[in-house]
Amino acid sequence: MADYDIVIIGGSPAGRYAAAIAAKQNATVALVEREQGAIQNSKFKIQNSKFSDSRTGGFLNPPLPTPDSLSYIGQLARQWEKMGNFGLRSTHEKAIDDCQVSIQWERVMQWAQNVQSNLAEENSPTVLAALGVDFILGQGKFVAQPNLSFVVNNRGLAARKYLIATNPRPIVPDIEGLAVTGYLTATEVLSSLTSPNPPKRWAILGGDPNGCQLAQALARLGLDVTLIVQRPHILPREDLEIAQLLQAILEAEGVRVLTNTTVTQVKGIEGKKWVQADREAMEFDEIVLCAGQQPELEQLNLAAVGVKTQRDRLRLNQKLQTTNSRIYACGDAIGGYQFAHIANYEAKIALQNALQNTLFSAQFQVDYRNIPWLVCTDPPLARVGFTAAQARRKYDNDVLVLQHYFKTLAIAQIQDEMTGICQLVVRRNGTILGGAIIGSQAGELINVIALAIAQKLKIDSIADLVSVYPSWGEILAQTASEYLSTPLGQKNWLQNLLAKIGCRV
Repeated sequence: MADYDIVIIGGSPAGRYAAAIAAKQNATVALVEREQGAIQNSKFKIQNSKFSDSRTGGFLNPPLPTPDSLSYIGQLARQWEKMGNFGLRSTHEKAIDDCQVSIQWERVMQWAQNVQSNLAEENSPTVLAALGVDFILGQGKFVAQPNLSFVVNNRGLAARKYLIATNPRPIVPDIEGLAVTGYLTATEVLSSLTSPNPPKRWAILGGDPNGCQLAQALARLGLDVTLIVQRPHILPREDLEIAQLLQAILEAEGVRVLTNTTVTQVKGIEGKKWVQADREAMEFDEIVLCAGQQPELEQLNLAAVGVKTQRDRLRLNQKLQTTNSRIYACGDAIGGYQFAHIANYEAKIALQNALQNTLFSAQFQVDYRNIPWLVCTDPPLARVGFTAAQARRKYDNDVLVLQHYFKTLAIAQIQDEMTGICQLVVRRNGTILGGAIIGSQAGELINVIALAIAQKLKIDSIADLVSVYPSWGEILAQTASEYLSTPLGQKNWLQNLLAKIGCRV
């Protein structure tokens, strides 16, 4: 006899989100977390923040936070720079401004902590308990005998199904001396910045989204930043042209980017951290690891209950079911880029399958093709679907790449934010395969492309889109119109017109 419909293992945001969703569906739920406050979500971005003036250091309007980013301090630095708080000044002016910046920084950090607390409250233990979730603290593991259960605090939790939603841990490169010398993870950087003597020279190892966001943010605070990447370019999942544009943006803001560079040794000498990268030895105050994250699964005793892994990751089918049919997984426990909206999507799919009552119910499968993601640099990078390289590998020559630059937009010139590119990947018949956007409001614009892919719209539907003038949305129609200028586009346009008036083609 099962005690619960589902037991959720892990205190990740996706785990708490899943617990709330399951409870609202009248399921009996237990949520097991290793320790109180296991959720660590210090990732925020402040967009469009405005300050009253430098005399008070207050806000005209509250900044708008978005989760899943470490770059909000970069946005603040940009605002301060516009106000003249950074740059060339006299010693007296600099001392006054530094004092003002210090006051502002303290106010902003307090505000950020308040926002973090408010967001965490949405799925806090108190809220979950009110929904009927049994909140259990402790480290547990699966056992197979006498029946499958999850044992925590010497108590066996029997359930119809189980969902693994554990927090990840940073990938620690095998570098001589790194563990002895010490390093920070991305979520520990803010604490270091608010210390009495914050580090001035930073080495960031790894070009994942967190590494890029963090490099820009630290550089905007006037710190010396070197981003060291072993691969040929940053953001290895993106097309080379898109990654190179973002790299150029980082370098223009003072970030030193070293690609194709391998760190072979780290050594602490007289309070400094020396990094040997290929043939160059560099001195830093602090090292941050941004080489990706991996699921933390070792303590769960998965092999004993028939759950198989491959390359330290769970083997899952499209239903997010492990090789034990009663155990599912979602979010950071799966691996890959860590994005909250994708983790929540996976939690929904896993729950829909796990909580079904009959064998003949509909089966739900993950489909990532129309789910966008965002790298919160400034300007941001957003993508959905296939990259150009992925599309060519699958469809060979049946692929067109349409591009248009933000500098042609009136709104970009008005707001002096002309850096950016919109790239749409389509088949020759007009089917939209994917899109990538670097530029202002990329996170909003990519949603239109995601919707078009999900609804199987052709590229001419985007070309026909009439946007408000002036607006950032114009970039979509302008990019799509590149297709209509090709012989293929003109042929398809004529076919569509004839079809609309009832002629056979």
